[in-house]
Amino acid sequence: MVGRKLPAAPWRWTDDTEMACSVYAVLRRHGQIDQDALAASFATHYDADRGYGSGTGRLLNQFRGGESWRDLAALAFGGGSWGNGGAMRVAPVGAFYGADLPRVLHNAERSSVVTHSHLEGVAGAVAVAVAASLRAVTPHLGGEALLQGVVPFVPPGKVRDSLQTAVRLIGADDATAAARLGTGREMAAHDTVPLALWIAARYHHSYEDALWTVAQRAEDVDTVGAITGGVLAAGAHRYPEEWLRRTEPLPDWI
Repeated sequence: MVGRKLPAAPWRWTDDTEMACSVYAVLRRHGQIDQDALAASFATHYDADRGYGSGTGRLLNQFRGGESWRDLAALAFGGGSWGNGGAMRVAPVGAFYGADLPRVLHNAERSSVVTHSHLEGVAGAVAVAVAASLRAVTPHLGGEALLQGVVPFVPPGKVRDSLQTAVRLIGADDATAAARLGTGREMAAHDTVPLALWIAARYHHSYEDALWTVAQRAEDVDTVGAITGGVLAAGAHRYPEEWLRRTEPLPDWI
């Protein structure tokens, strides 16, 4: 792959990582997704400089002001957000529960609806969590088998339809896949999750190749990268040492 010039250090993590850290911290402390604890963690650790979308930033500021996520999330965008925010942070749920798919599905949904309660937003989170759980159980799983393992658990709709297209495109080139599946430009679950999981499936043998493909093909690079990287990290993977040296440390509160 050409053009692999690394950007200067430090590599700062974005909102995707900040929210995934809250998901992980709540799982460790409660053994499940406690939605009130998760909403509180999102609000407490919200840092506007991390690249949050305007809708999520506004929502988290309202959480900070004492308003209930139960009242607010369902009203966002006139019926709940179908953005990619629930999907971008959910990989720890799949890795945490592994083979216990009922708990993966239940907790993926619970983690999403705190901010992204539309069916498509939840479907994106479910798809990513299931992919991570499959990789945790079968560390080298990839290709068509990974995608086909996810599809049956995703509710009918745009995300599932696009994932079925991703299965058919598993032998396609990167440009074709991005053109057909979306690149994250819309910041919607159905425009983000299918490409991210396609890349994870297509390049399951190489974390490095997968993330370079994200950088070259995605438009919402950090979110597609967070999903792809989270799924691959749940199974067999190797981080390039130079990447680890350049990456900003995770927050100490985790």
